[in-house]
Amino acid sequence: MHSMREKTQDERDLIERARSLVPALKARTAQADKDLKVPVETVLELQSTGLLRAMQPRAFGGYEVDPRTFFEIQTILAEGCMSTAWIYGVMGVHPWQLARYPIETQREVWAHDHNALICSTYMPAARVTVVEGGYRISGRWGFSSGSEHCQWVLLGGILPPDGEQAAEHGTFLLPRKDYQIERNWDVMGLRGTGSHDITVEDVFVPAHRVQRTNNWTLDATPGRQVNTNPIYAIPFAQVFSRAVSTSAIGALQGAINEFRDNASKHIGKHGARTADDPVAQTAIAEAMITVDSLRLVLERNYEHLMSLARAGEYPDTETRLLYRYQSAYVTNICAERANDLLRSMAASGLYNTNPVARLFRDLHQARGHIANNYMAYGRSYGAVMLGLPNPDPYV
Repeated sequence: MHSMREKTQDERDLIERARSLVPALKARTAQADKDLKVPVETVLELQSTGLLRAMQPRAFGGYEVDPRTFFEIQTILAEGCMSTAWIYGVMGVHPWQLARYPIETQREVWAHDHNALICSTYMPAARVTVVEGGYRISGRWGFSSGSEHCQWVLLGGILPPDGEQAAEHGTFLLPRKDYQIERNWDVMGLRGTGSHDITVEDVFVPAHRVQRTNNWTLDATPGRQVNTNPIYAIPFAQVFSRAVSTSAIGALQGAINEFRDNASKHIGKHGARTADDPVAQTAIAEAMITVDSLRLVLERNYEHLMSLARAGEYPDTETRLLYRYQSAYVTNICAERANDLLRSMAASGLYNTNPVARLFRDLHQARGHIANNYMAYGRSYGAVMLGLPNPDPYV
């Protein structure tokens, strides 16, 4: 990403470390798909290089990078392995969210280990009972990416009305002893993400480990009084939604790299060179301008969100809906472009060992995430643009 913004030395170092991991990530893709999890050594590398602490508070060994740098790292990792980039996005955004929790909660997770990892599933599946000092919750949640590598989980549930406060989405933080992982992830793409189900049987969660997810006030995000970097003032939905779409930009770039390498050498069984095929020429050109356009929009949107955060301002409804729609649109358009590339590889593209075919599967899987349902977010944005009330409570 070619930003006008001057990066810090830390940011440049992290980007370089991410780039250096790409060949190893690429070499491990088949193993990750087979095992239904990214190899342990990959996660250890993401930890030892500091990449998973990119958005973590400095007080706990983090770098507090601009979100644009975080997402640039994610796109680079995706050129090697989209499953790795996907869990990087999810596990890497949780330190950003935890930084908004009360400081005692941050200490519980990080005091003894700055590399502690958190997985999540925000679907509001918790059965919630209010009790003295907090809540008791039970339930089953789906799609917890990278869960087998983590020591904590963030789980979604609806907090009941409380005095002045209406019922709203809440995020409950639980340690590993309080939940089970039900291994049921056997899917077409992003197999290495290991996005299994999580179950909880009647567990107590103290109030300081619960956050009103979309509430931006200092009361609801007391960690911001300690972690004053403006990155922590961006609305939750604007950061998390991008964590599950941005890897698609890097995956499409990875498919472009593979396709160009292959097309220059490939001669089909009937003697035609891929590089001479007008369909292939169009497919590569369109894929490349798609990547360029998506990077520019990401850059522009976070430039704006950061300027608002620095000024202590909250983006208006139209802006939030537009940016959320643009985030969801990413996986869709990248999957379409990968589709065009794969089509141009004819029969040779259909082997499971073909890296473009793997990225095609991963991109189509990524479209399935609820945050990437671009049609729903497009309708919400369109409704507001046509003078109707905002139908999306989570934005």
